[in-house]
Amino acid sequence: MAEIKVERSHDQHLLEPKEDTSSSYTRRSLAGNRPRLASLDIFRGLTVALMILVDDAGGDWPMIAHAPWNGCNLADFVMPFFLFIVGVSIALSLKRISNKFEACKKVGFRTCKLLFWGLLLQGGFSHAPDELTYGVDVTMMRFCGILQRIALSYLVVALVEIFTKDSHEENLSTGRFSIFKSYYWHWIVAASVLVIYLATLYGTYVPDWEFVVYDKDSVLYGKILSVSCGVRGKLNPPCNAVGYVDRQVLGINHMYHHPAWRRSKACTDDSPYEGAIRQDAPSWCRAPFEPEGILSSISAILSTIIGVHFGHIILHLKGHSARLKHWISTGLVLLALGLTLHFTHLMPLNKQLYSFSYICVTSGAAALVFSSLYSLVILKPPH
Repeated sequence: MAEIKVERSHDQHLLEPKEDTSSSYTRRSLAGNRPRLASLDIFRGLTVALMILVDDAGGDWPMIAHAPWNGCNLADFVMPFFLFIVGVSIALSLKRISNKFEACKKVGFRTCKLLFWGLLLQGGFSHAPDELTYGVDVTMMRFCGILQRIALSYLVVALVEIFTKDSHEENLSTGRFSIFKSYYWHWIVAASVLVIYLATLYGTYVPDWEFVVYDKDSVLYGKILSVSCGVRGKLNPPCNAVGYVDRQVLGINHMYHHPAWRRSKACTDDSPYEGAIRQDAPSWCRAPFEPEGILSSISAILSTIIGVHFGHIILHLKGHSARLKHWISTGLVLLALGLTLHFTHLMPLNKQLYSFSYICVTSGAAALVFSSLYSLVILKPPH
């Protein structure tokens, strides 16, 4: 949750309540009585509500559930929205912690909590009651998940923020790109992440591979199926480098066994609804795939870095109109870039691969939603 240091400026009413009453712009932290950015809390609450909606209604309305492969449905905005919010919160909360050791301790503790809950809630493979035993089968435990991805992004971006803080000036020059120059280390990390992701995605050779069918409802249960690849730079479900890295590093038994691609036309006649896998479906339809895997989680760091940039704008630009102008223009550029990459077939929108076009579109959408909420909050008169 974002906490911000109060700075005296002509738009101070955004950050401070007036006298004894709470303004419409700020809520007070129960723990430290520190002002909070209301628009960010509203965005967080709406994202949680969106997550609940798509989880509960996605099966009945597949058009809002995760896209089976390429494309971007409503559910595909949840993860990048959370990562964007985490980024904004990092910029605001770490601003008030001057001691690097204390900041690192706070970040490390939160990262461990996220990892713990992620493994507990998504990693366990309970084999009760069918086997009349209880506990977790560690040979089938899922290592990756939503909270683990958030933990990685939070850890990396927060450490960059902590250890580069001294290189920033409190008051930036008036140049159009001064905010980017001041935080150049963040963009160096972002460029490095993008290069690593694209080089691995397009440069890794993916050989043929095999897997065991663990679906007890399948007539092929227990059988070993093979998938033919022998290619490089492919972005299709069976032969992409994202899945290959996870199979090599995590092990195929530790990946997600119900990927969204099972709802694709290649796998079921009920597409886009869930349904029985066709008898003549390709073998990969029954294979596991990790949607929060290693390479895609590295790519997801970019969503958090973009969020941090928006937090820096709050700290350094002292007018509502200047902030909104920067946010909206950035959001529109990201949307245009992502849609161009998708519709020119250079790189499709794909949540499972966490493609660069997907990052641009979802981050651009997050920017515009956040800007809209910020506008609504500042335009609402105080009580």
